[in-house]
Amino acid sequence: MLLPAWTATLTWKTAVFITLMCCGLAALLGGLVHSAMTQQTVGTAREKALAKLDRAVKAYETGARLPRGEGIDPVGLPPELRALAVSGRRATAVGEHRGRSAMWAAGPADADTAIAASVDFTASERIIADLDRAILGSSVLAIGGTLLIGAFGVTRITRRLHLTAQVARRISGGDLDARVNDASRSKDEVAAVSEALDTMASTLQCKLESEQRFTADVAHELRTPLTGLNAAAELLPPGRPAELVRDRVQAMRSLTEDLLEISRLDTGSERVELDSYDVAELAARAIRGSGTATELVVLFRLRAETDRRRLERILGNLIVNAHRHGAAPVTVTVDGAVVTVADAGPGYPEYLLSTGPQRFRTEGMNKGHGLGLTIAHGQARALGATLTFRNPPSGGAEARVTLPAQPAPRPAWTQPGPGSQPRQPRLP
Repeated sequence: MLLPAWTATLTWKTAVFITLMCCGLAALLGGLVHSAMTQQTVGTAREKALAKLDRAVKAYETGARLPRGEGIDPVGLPPELRALAVSGRRATAVGEHRGRSAMWAAGPADADTAIAASVDFTASERIIADLDRAILGSSVLAIGGTLLIGAFGVTRITRRLHLTAQVARRISGGDLDARVNDASRSKDEVAAVSEALDTMASTLQCKLESEQRFTADVAHELRTPLTGLNAAAELLPPGRPAELVRDRVQAMRSLTEDLLEISRLDTGSERVELDSYDVAELAARAIRGSGTATELVVLFRLRAETDRRRLERILGNLIVNAHRHGAAPVTVTVDGAVVTVADAGPGYPEYLLSTGPQRFRTEGMNKGHGLGLTIAHGQARALGATLTFRNPPSGGAEARVTLPAQPAPRPAWTQPGPGSQPRQPRLP
């Protein structure tokens, strides 16, 4: 049987623990008090009954008249007590006399008879019952008070833990300035965890900022010599060596620009310029800009508030990556605010599906620096869009960009890319 999720909380577990401990303690103490009080009350009643039995025996031996309810085999004498008395033993037992609870005392008499006497036991039973009710009531009050005090204390602890967890999630989401700053006077374990989290966040922020500054400084410093190197490469005489030099210089310039863009995305210095654009037209521009044979399929048109340059950058990187590391056909599908880039290649590597794009990491014999998808992911985050990667069961790879807008249905159309055949519009 599966319990609700709230039963796994620390507050619930603490409440159950406190309740069980209080119930156990109350049962133990209540049992001890009940046993001691009962023994004392019953002992007092037994002494009175035995004393009355002694007087009855003396009166019987002297031939005096016995009071009503006392004497030889009186009415109401418990059978088991009479049997003990007839066997020659003096004993006591709780029974009834004239419809009321009584403590009987009996001893042996002549000719298989028993002499007995009784005292009223009703008041003693009432005292025991009142004591049991007092024990039960005080136990309930004690458990309730302990639960309230425990819940108050645990709630303060769990509130601080929730705050620490919330700050940890904010740090994981990229807010490196988030801190717990636990101002609690108590220097307990929760405060130690909060202080450790703040220290870790500060250290992580310093390291990341140092890395970002290093990346930006390196990229900026490389631009000047690369510009001179590019100018010098243009002065080389025509030939294969000159083409190789120009190609490598261009690759270095592209890598430098990518590093600068990643640095700006990491520091959050990019400003988004929103305007109303047709998502399908932007996808078509990205296909033309990539210069690849990519097919565009539009299921629903939508004018969305977005940044044209950033969205084209995202789609362009995804399209180029699909052609470079995937296999034809590559298809861009626009379904309102959702744009999907799919190819028929071997699919995305496992690390990318589990942890997302990572700069300077590729697998197998793929050439590249892993910056294209990293830039696409960063630009999507700057737009407030969602970029997800998956490998469909039918094969291939699929990257999906979901813009922060609601789709508005409009007539569908299909525009083929260079080198592709027209396709009929698809209906949802």
